Amino acid sequence: MLVYNERKVERAEASLLMAVGFGRDAGDLSFKSKLDRFQKLTGQNQRTQTNTLHISLNFSRQDVLDDELLCRLASDYMQAIGFGQQPYLVYRHYDAAHPHIHVATVNIAISGERIETHNIGKNQSEKARREIEDRYHLIRAEDQQKETDYMLRPAILEKKVYGKQETRAAITAIVREVTGTYRFTSLPELNAVLRQFNVIACDGQEGSLMRENGGLTFHLLDDQGQKVGVPIKASSIYGSPTLKNLEKKYGRNLEERKPYGLRLKHLLDRAIKQSGDRETLERNLREQGIRILLRENAQGGLQGVTFVDNATRSVFNGSSLGKEYGVKSFMERIEGMVNDNGNLATISIDSRKEDRDKAVFIFIKGQPGADKDKESRQVKSIKRKGMQPDK
Repeated sequence: MLVYNERKVERAEASLLMAVGFGRDAGDLSFKSKLDRFQKLTGQNQRTQTNTLHISLNFSRQDVLDDELLCRLASDYMQAIGFGQQPYLVYRHYDAAHPHIHVATVNIAISGERIETHNIGKNQSEKARREIEDRYHLIRAEDQQKETDYMLRPAILEKKVYGKQETRAAITAIVREVTGTYRFTSLPELNAVLRQFNVIACDGQEGSLMRENGGLTFHLLDDQGQKVGVPIKASSIYGSPTLKNLEKKYGRNLEERKPYGLRLKHLLDRAIKQSGDRETLERNLREQGIRILLRENAQGGLQGVTFVDNATRSVFNGSSLGKEYGVKSFMERIEGMVNDNGNLATISIDSRKEDRDKAVFIFIKGQPGADKDKESRQVKSIKRKGMQPDK
């Protein structure tokens, strides 16, 4: 129980939020001090074989939960199930797409008596869960299953192809879903998500009347990343995802996405460490729902990288995750991978259409006279030199 959670912390898959009944703050506790506190109680009752309790509390991705609130939820829950006087540790885990915490404790009281845990999940836990959901206005567990069935399938956002669906309906469906569920903090980050589904948001060229007036339109893109069809004004879409309204989301999204940044960094680090070639790296990232957009400037140099975590519906500019995730450092980590022939692999471009839909790395090519992250970009998948071409 304790080893499991502490190993998660070591691998950056979890963090210790709170330590109750240990006499010191969580950050001041060593592994030995945590273990000694638990063993001091369990040692008073040698007859009890099962003397630990490991609890997992899971929440909806729609719940806005910072560390402070999670600590309050854990405290209320432990009090409600009769473990409020026991020492316990609260860990926030980042290895799943939804917010969740693990609580580690023992069921031997200070008197040496065993605390009854038979049917605790069915009786005390269920009652405590319902009370806490109502008290803090959380998504009910019964509704989370319905939500999970729906939310964990990004494929519902099928790529829209011009000429196969009425343009307004196609754009509206994508825009409403993305702007309502993804955590982005800028227009480029929003477009990083929209591009996955052949849609892009445009606020006009620098100095244009549209830009000066804060206008915003949405366009379908063809297979070459070029705008096609009739653009749709943001104000005409249900929910009015205008630039002004989107900007109101940025601050809230910045806070809500923070816990998922740790998860994303862990997944990126693990994928790079465990992958010996480009195909394995892409497969590992694709399985986690991660897409990576590399932005080129008009002069042909890479100027930025954006990571899209479709599992948690969070978007991060590379530099916001830390220096080693900025475009220069990240590309050095990728380029330093060894290919099947033992040679250093380098990034190259392959624009084959059949590869683009499944590509993890997306290359956005800058055009002369276009601002960064604007609409006149060509989308291509990233491949590596030195690898055998796909058949």
